[in-house]
Amino acid sequence: MTAIQSGVVQPHELVELALGLSRADGCVVIADEESTANLRWAANALTTNGVTRGRRLTVIATVDGGQGTASGVVSREAVTPDEVESLVRAAEAAARDAGPAEDAQPLIPVRPGSPDFTSAPVETSVEVFAEFAPALGEAFARARAAGQLLYGFARHEMVSSYLGTSTGLRLRHDQPTGSVEINGKTADLTGSAWVGAASADFRDIDVAALHTEITRRLAWGRQRVDLPAGRYETLLPPTAVADLMIYLSWSMGGRDAAEGQTVFSRAGGGTRVGEKLGPLPLTLRSDPAEPGLEAAPFLLAHTSDESASVFDNGLPLTATDWIRDGELVNLFTTRHSAALTGLPVAPPLDNLVLETADQAAAPTLDEMIARTERGLLLTCLWYIREVDPATLLLTGLTRDGVYLIENGEVVGAVNNFRFNESPVDLLGRITEVGRTEPCLPREWGDYFTRAAMPPVRVADFNMSSVSQAS
Repeated sequence: MTAIQSGVVQPHELVELALGLSRADGCVVIADEESTANLRWAANALTTNGVTRGRRLTVIATVDGGQGTASGVVSREAVTPDEVESLVRAAEAAARDAGPAEDAQPLIPVRPGSPDFTSAPVETSVEVFAEFAPALGEAFARARAAGQLLYGFARHEMVSSYLGTSTGLRLRHDQPTGSVEINGKTADLTGSAWVGAASADFRDIDVAALHTEITRRLAWGRQRVDLPAGRYETLLPPTAVADLMIYLSWSMGGRDAAEGQTVFSRAGGGTRVGEKLGPLPLTLRSDPAEPGLEAAPFLLAHTSDESASVFDNGLPLTATDWIRDGELVNLFTTRHSAALTGLPVAPPLDNLVLETADQAAAPTLDEMIARTERGLLLTCLWYIREVDPATLLLTGLTRDGVYLIENGEVVGAVNNFRFNESPVDLLGRITEVGRTEPCLPREWGDYFTRAAMPPVRVADFNMSSVSQAS
């Protein structure tokens, strides 16, 4: 008796069932098995916890025609074996109804598959918080004694993805994603500070260190200083740098750049690949094998867009530099857009690292503070929005603590600001780069957690207006 007959259905079996039912010229099937555990707390007490589970099956049918190859994509949740055929037929019908796909390419040919393709998916549970939860309880006790209130949440997700194609590919990847965010407030709620961290398994989360940082920032906020809008020398911590660099990376579409639509378009035509974006030897890179930030080593595309194509599913992903020593060296491309632009094939990866070559000599954020005569220290950015794609001008707000530094010491908290800056322009105005460390982006942490960034010093950061945000 098979697992399907006995009622215990594994994701790889749904993939094989869908491929076996396909009547299309080509077929790609992705099964995603997801489990999520979470904790929430408010005012120094746990409020909720729970575990959710889900399954999604995506079928991509390709149909050849006289004018080209069309594709149809249909995804459904909680699909049972009895429902697989209707899903396959729906994808085939969508392909027949569609016109030729502009990004059409031959499906990726077979290569050695994942040895664990037929194994059960990996699941998370509340046990992932076995060490974290007691440490959080100890932080609650310290916060009560100090007259602080802690709010926040922790989330851990595990997604096992199974990819099968009619060309014979059988690939599987297990992706853990975890994050914790803690807001600390004074008892009268007038002071606020935020810290966050990302983790694959919560074993490396140091709750005591996070709470110590909250306590330090709340103490900085006891002295209040009002400052006007203007341009200030500013220290950005890794989390703020991550939010800016992630948006920069999302704007790195090679085809859009070649068509003159983005900040990476060259005046007069073409792209800025090969151009220096800044004087410092900064490298922005991705690597599926980056220690602590491991990501899928092959492309998983549920839909086609500027940077990924469903026809490229299963394409191997390798370490890629986007900016090397300050020079733009790659932009996101599919096989189709690479052929159009003459750029190398370079799909996006699910992690991002910014660093200088000599990490041993790079200063810590505290060392950068100590040599600041007068400037601002940000905590994090939020509500970031694009103003002008031609320059990648972004606007947003500061939140949960902007601090004034004088003569190497933080002397107080200042009011919040709205900022207007382009991360590409900032690359040319960074005057000092600190030590790269894993960090959690504040604004984009719901979408992108695998980041390692340095603190940076920026000359004349544009605080365009005063904000009432707290």
